Amino acid sequence: MLTRNTAIVSVIIIALLSVYGFNAYLDNLRVKELEGVEVREYQGEKLGSIADFRENSIKGPQQVDVNSYILQVTGLVQTPRNYSYREVLDGFQRYEKVVTLNCVEGWSVKVLWEGVLVSDILKESGVLPDANTVIFHAKDGYTTSLPLDYITEKEILMAYKMNGVALPPERGYPFQLVAESKWGYKWIKWITKIEVSNDEGYRGYWESRGYSNDADLEEHYWGP
Repeated sequence: MLTRNTAIVSVIIIALLSVYGFNAYLDNLRVKELEGVEVREYQGEKLGSIADFRENSIKGPQQVDVNSYILQVTGLVQTPRNYSYREVLDGFQRYEKVVTLNCVEGWSVKVLWEGVLVSDILKESGVLPDANTVIFHAKDGYTTSLPLDYITEKEILMAYKMNGVALPPERGYPFQLVAESKWGYKWIKWITKIEVSNDEGYRGYWESRGYSNDADLEEHYWGP
């Protein structure tokens, strides 16, 4: 027989599930679990938390089955390739970097990211001479683009860990782009395809809705 307190707790849980959905409820639980094991300081530098992010994706957190996951490398390359999650982790050198994500909503989080260089992945496929742009595609249909020179010169990471733990689903598992010095809408999550292009004017999801295609932190994000 239910006690009064148990009944109240049950009603609250049911209400939460109805408002946020079962997947969102599980995601929140996972984030809370990771808070206790994540790194919060790196080489004397204080870090933010996995829980400091706000959920603002276009279709909600995506659930990716890593056993069937494929990362495609296509477009203006000599050899298009497909990689499994494990092939990315085992096939390329790993790097760590502390980078702050700045969101146009007004919040920011400093995180220790671990991942592989996008330029290393592209190098294996062989970028063709007329390429100048890299377009990233996500599981939820989100896209964004960045100049090829920026990807190479800034040694941009495609991260699979943050603060020492694997990315949870709501943070972009299996891979999130660490687009340092760019506004957060360039930090695409749930990456499924890297397309090399010569379309310098390509505009992704938010860029096609008026956000700056450059997305430099020194400039306002809204504009041509």
